[in-house]
Amino acid sequence: MTKLYVKVRNLLNREEGQGMVEYAMIIGLVAIGVLTLLSLMGTQIGDIFRQITQTLTDAAPVQ
Repeated sequence: MTKLYVKVRNLLNREEGQGMVEYAMIIGLVAIGVLTLLSLMGTQIGDIFRQITQTLTDAAPVQ
């Protein structure tokens, strides 16, 4: 019975995958932040590109 208890306890105390889990959590938080910024500023960025396109179209020489 003691051997089983020691094996289960050692299994629960393993920290080998801890670093990968932390990196995955950081990547997930960064992805959520980027998606939030894009959703909030996406229309503004699109408007800026439309203004640039319109300005370049208007400035093009007529042939």
